[in-house]
Amino acid sequence: MSSTLRFQVVGEAFKKHPIDVPTPKERPSEFFAKYVFNRQKMMQYLPVDVYHKMIDVMDNKATLDMETADVVADAMKRWAMSLGVTHITHWFQPLTEGTAEKHDGFVEHDGKGGMVEEFTGKQLVQQEPDASSFPSGGIRSTFEARGYSAWDPASPVFVMGDTLMIPTVFIAYTGEALDYKAPLKKALHAVDKAAADVARYFYPDVRKVSSNLGWEQEYFLVDEDLYAARPDLLMTGRTLMGHDSAKNQQMDDHYFGSIPERVVAFMRDLEIKALELGIPCKTRHNEVAPNQFELAPIFEETNLAVDHNMLMMSLMKKVARKHGFRCLLHEKPFAGVNGSGKHNNWSLTTDTGILLHAPGKTQLDNLRFITFIVETLMAVWKHNGLLKASIVSATNAHRLGANEAPPAIISSFLGKQLSDVLEHLEQADDNEILLSGKQEMHLGIPQIPEILVDNTDRNRTSPFAFTGNRFEFRAVGSEANCASAMIALNAAVAEALISFKERVDKKIAELSGKAEFTKGGHSAVYHAIIEVLREDIKTCKPIHFDGNGYSEEWKQEAARRGLDVEASCPLVIDRYLDDASVKMFALTKVFNRAELEARNEIKWETYTKKIQIEARIFGDLCLNHIIPVATRYQSTLIDNVHKLHEIFDDDTAKSLSCDNISLIKQISEHTRYITTHVNKLIDARRVANRIESEREKAIAYHDTVAPLLEDIRYHVDKLELIVDDELWPLPKYREILFIR
Repeated sequence: MSSTLRFQVVGEAFKKHPIDVPTPKERPSEFFAKYVFNRQKMMQYLPVDVYHKMIDVMDNKATLDMETADVVADAMKRWAMSLGVTHITHWFQPLTEGTAEKHDGFVEHDGKGGMVEEFTGKQLVQQEPDASSFPSGGIRSTFEARGYSAWDPASPVFVMGDTLMIPTVFIAYTGEALDYKAPLKKALHAVDKAAADVARYFYPDVRKVSSNLGWEQEYFLVDEDLYAARPDLLMTGRTLMGHDSAKNQQMDDHYFGSIPERVVAFMRDLEIKALELGIPCKTRHNEVAPNQFELAPIFEETNLAVDHNMLMMSLMKKVARKHGFRCLLHEKPFAGVNGSGKHNNWSLTTDTGILLHAPGKTQLDNLRFITFIVETLMAVWKHNGLLKASIVSATNAHRLGANEAPPAIISSFLGKQLSDVLEHLEQADDNEILLSGKQEMHLGIPQIPEILVDNTDRNRTSPFAFTGNRFEFRAVGSEANCASAMIALNAAVAEALISFKERVDKKIAELSGKAEFTKGGHSAVYHAIIEVLREDIKTCKPIHFDGNGYSEEWKQEAARRGLDVEASCPLVIDRYLDDASVKMFALTKVFNRAELEARNEIKWETYTKKIQIEARIFGDLCLNHIIPVATRYQSTLIDNVHKLHEIFDDDTAKSLSCDNISLIKQISEHTRYITTHVNKLIDARRVANRIESEREKAIAYHDTVAPLLEDIRYHVDKLELIVDDELWPLPKYREILFIR
């Protein structure tokens, strides 16, 4: 890119004005889920008996018969065609980290030389995408192409443009899952059964337990013209070079600040479209870094929440372009400012409306609360390495532990009150559980009401923090599929609860009939639960940490506690194949070993390709953009020095040209380093590419290629400060990071 074009692009970005977004005349509650075939639409379009069959399928996991599917498909077609729909697609989540769809028209022969709009139950329930072109990790060979997508009735179909979108699972011809949804649903089924079994100790009428998820999506917006002028942003989602802007986030003035008008217009447009698709958007605000923002919906059942997050990320990108922006979901698009995460707020709720991770008002409620807290901690303690593996990636590695995100060591923050309760329960002789709810804080300021203070503070350095009635998994990356973390977490908690129930039942059998265990109104069940909890509180104590996760002391302490402190992404991925992980996934029927091995192959290959693409783009920018511009400016300086010597005597010329000579030397040093090390980068890639093992290749890219990118970048960024601004070919941070 020429410097002239750069200034034209920057100038155009300054001139942009907000796009006027027509606001619907109805209230949000009236157009919410306008394009979703939800229960309300079902009631309107389906016969009563079929409607109740579908409710049984969705709520009670009944099997959907083909006769019912035919009726449902016809109803969906009539509803969709009333909205101008002409095509249907099975919308699924392959292991590419995105979504996929193949569109088919409502077109069939009518037997008379014409055509008819038709949509059958078979087309609704099943479609056959080509499985050979999606990542399979070796489960399927290239010539073994058959794969199936199958409708997930728990996630309602919706309309996008002229297409009826049907959320589905995606499996190989041989039955293995090739997506995120299928194993997620298995993990949710496992935690449902295990949690319901334990919840019935306290509430016998509980029939099922739902996993809930509330995601907080962070993202950056940049002007589309500036984005297009940065090949690194265009190809990798992040800037591979660029010196800090003199002002970025150090004044903390962007966080929760007034939202720029163009961004408000984008947000309003996005929210309207999201609400029409049934995504319950609630929160929006400026984040810490310039151009960084956040949106968050109301909690939903985890399977639906994951679908909505994938849909929302797609919407964000489409709506951003309409407003002259590009939406960046990369975890670290800019060095020197905060990256973006996607905090996953997770909890469990019974079908009777009890939030299992929330304290109650009775001893029984509080015992239930402590039980689910402790068993969640047991899961996180036992599988802390696996949980880290579920969120690591080449992109998220730039963010974790970088002073805006939790460190790459999984621990759990509980807060003082809950920590004291567990300490008391572990050591005291009595079995009483004392918990206080929110407390009033009197500020003593006229006109200001009392503030209700939660029973726990927040700890932004904790990867897995308790926040009052749920846990917040803060380490998930902004562009990740939430399902990856939710599969590991829900399966691990299911395993912990299964173990807990087995041990409690054994204790109950031992204690039943012993009078000393029924004194004080407490049953053998109560005492058995307390005894097992005491054991588990001691066992999982290493995962409990309320301090500063950024400190060097904590890294050393975590290692002493036996927590996984590995920071290499390819090595962290190994945790999926630990004996404990394989056993847990087998117990919960989420993955078999072959599926885990295949997914690891995909993770290693994906890591390698991400770094490989970055290295290629980086080398091209250095050799074809940065070096030529730097040497051109260096030639200008040399020419100036020669002319000074032609005009002035030697002493005067030396005095006048000393600064330029210094710059000439600096440019030579930086360009020499860049050229030499870009060649080393190319050689390192060549060596790594010859490695057959995907694991060993990923390790080689991590150890030999990725570090060179950062080393060379230092010298490129120094050149940016030296070279004449009019010559520099790429838009700079000060131009990209501030929306006008």
